[in-house]
Amino acid sequence: MEITIEKGGRRLRCGYTTGSCAAAAAKAAAFMLLSGRRIERIFLQTPKRVRLTLPVREIEIKEDTVCCAIEKDSGDDPDITNGLYIHAAVSRTKAPGIIIEGGAGIGRVTKRGLDQPVGAAAINSVPRRMIRENLEEICRLLDYRGGLQVLIFAPQGITLAEKTFNPRLGIKGGLSILGTTGIVEPMSEKALTDTIATELRQRRALGESYALLTPGNYGLDFIRGGLVIDPDRAVMVSNFVGDALDCCREQGFSGALLVGHIGKLVKLAGGMFNTHSQYGDCRMDILTAEAAACGLPSARAAEMLACAACDDALRILTEEGLVKQTMQRLTARIDRLLALRAGERMQAGALLFSKSYGALGKTAHAAALLQKIKEG
Repeated sequence: MEITIEKGGRRLRCGYTTGSCAAAAAKAAAFMLLSGRRIERIFLQTPKRVRLTLPVREIEIKEDTVCCAIEKDSGDDPDITNGLYIHAAVSRTKAPGIIIEGGAGIGRVTKRGLDQPVGAAAINSVPRRMIRENLEEICRLLDYRGGLQVLIFAPQGITLAEKTFNPRLGIKGGLSILGTTGIVEPMSEKALTDTIATELRQRRALGESYALLTPGNYGLDFIRGGLVIDPDRAVMVSNFVGDALDCCREQGFSGALLVGHIGKLVKLAGGMFNTHSQYGDCRMDILTAEAAACGLPSARAAEMLACAACDDALRILTEEGLVKQTMQRLTARIDRLLALRAGERMQAGALLFSKSYGALGKTAHAAALLQKIKEG
């Protein structure tokens, strides 16, 4: 596979996710199991509609099970899982349907609020869908009416997981199988910040005075559905919130509005203007401190500190009737720090949401900035 993108004037090679690896390995194993034919390559169409042709590794064919692997390729993205073999073992079942389970090196969810429920293998929902749809395709192709069981495993994942944030998030014993598009786009910091700067410069040259910024796809979805604004109006800034605000100020924007998931933007209240997890994770500390100031009982504060995801923390706030008060304190704190970063000549605001709880709160200037963006 040779898919490239241009960022900051550089041509960077894309890779593919652990989710794509798992789906491709399962598809290849299912084909060999049901057809009786050995194959050395497998085709996979990703959710982003990119068609991959991947070599099949470590093939092991038995009468009732076929096992094989796909090697993870992260392209030019510095990813700890690059070169990792993601294995799939597929076997027939009497009952119809597709059963997906995780084996050695695949983590188990131990805290609420993540993509999968407590106790489940950390194979996220999009990779699960990819596995299921590709196996259903093989079943139709070979006219197989029975069921299939899939075991995804990656023995090296046990060691690699200790170098990630998985243990802190409540994913124990291995890695997560991830990916929403199936494709890994390189995250070169210089390339990304150059791209953000170029896009903001172009928009300013076209006469825009107010910038709409969002970290990623969740924000684009909320802008489309929750704010009823064309998401093409937004500039995606990834984790580089501070760099984007600096660029807006340097380009002479009158204002900038950040629209993002609370899991990202809560970090701004801790002064983290690069929100990547490698620089720290203060989400629960900040939320718990603000909630405690609003009267959250100590036992529930301890429970919140142990949460793996903001949606789970929001569950506690909802049960205690403290969402509104906590969000008011949180957004006021974000507002003060945004003002310091934006400077005197530019207004900055933020609007926070959750996929489960919808719009949560906004800073003092957010509504006015949103109206300016809609008018512009």
